[in-house]
Amino acid sequence: MRIALLILIVIHGIIHLFGFFKAFGISEFNAITHSISKSYGVVWLLVFFLFGLTVILNLIQSDYWWLSGFLAVILSQLLIINYWSNAKFGTLVNLIILMAVLIGYSSFSFRQKIQEERIHMFANTLTQNREVVTEQALRDLPAIVQKWMRANGILGKEVITNVHLTQEVQLKMKPEQSTWNPGTAKQYFTIHPPAFHWAINTEMNSILSVVGRDQFKEGKGEMLIKLWSLIPVADAKHEEKVNQATLQRFLAEIVWFPTAALSPYLTWERIDDHSARAVMDYKGTKGSGVFHFNKDGGFEKFVAMRFQNSSDSKPTQWTVKATKTEIRNGILIPVECEASWKLENGEWTWLKLKIRDIQYDVKDMPEAVKEQ
Repeated sequence: MRIALLILIVIHGIIHLFGFFKAFGISEFNAITHSISKSYGVVWLLVFFLFGLTVILNLIQSDYWWLSGFLAVILSQLLIINYWSNAKFGTLVNLIILMAVLIGYSSFSFRQKIQEERIHMFANTLTQNREVVTEQALRDLPAIVQKWMRANGILGKEVITNVHLTQEVQLKMKPEQSTWNPGTAKQYFTIHPPAFHWAINTEMNSILSVVGRDQFKEGKGEMLIKLWSLIPVADAKHEEKVNQATLQRFLAEIVWFPTAALSPYLTWERIDDHSARAVMDYKGTKGSGVFHFNKDGGFEKFVAMRFQNSSDSKPTQWTVKATKTEIRNGILIPVECEASWKLENGEWTWLKLKIRDIQYDVKDMPEAVKEQ
């Protein structure tokens, strides 16, 4: 699709070059029967260069290719209007290029938004003394949670303050969908205050691309999904159900940074020998979920009653299951997971993810969040 667009721009640009040739008597351009003055010829040449620059910037993946493309389309359309009887069909090409330019700008704008949100999130991170996790710190936890903390290897390590991870994901947007949509995601966490920022890029097919962003900060949640970075499909924020759903997501994902289990905004309740409920209460938003472990203290799954979206009248059972665990940075964590909703007609596994990279306590935070 991208190659077809670039070929179209190249051809369109070359046509404008012939307008310049006609103006200066270098070559005939029979497609335009009217004469072209030299001053207009310069404009035809300028449009050719702008379209050429657009192709080059796109090929080198510059963030600003859309800018030269927009200027080229505007000048091209002015020329077409001036020579309408001969050049009117060029309007269709300009409309195609303009749509691509708008998508390019929207993608650029979305990435800028993501970057600003990440920087703002880390700017609010509280400086704290990084205590070492000891047996004494675990004493008030349920026995199975203590076993998990020992098994994952955090004893003797400093508490984690922030996390940066990259994920390979597969999505099913609807329960009846038979195929998986691949995508990539980046996620950032801070533990004090509790916050996360998750941005995903995926493709529905060769034409439709989707970007999304979920975040939790200051006890509030936001969920945003856009087609081509341009058309909002879902945009929910600062609603009670959204706040609770994103808080529960943060709670489920502490298995990637287990020292967060010791945070003051969490309380733990024993259920049985292999499970415990965690309750998270932060800035007026409260949620809970049950962590299930095997006999050795290994994490198996997290189960919570969670709202799928803000229009739901009641929550649905949501399960995050670990399908593979590995030691990363000296800590045993789930590196492959599946997330499912329990619907009336069966279970809908809508997400599979693999952690490709995870980093703790990133020092140069402003630079880290600017990476795209």
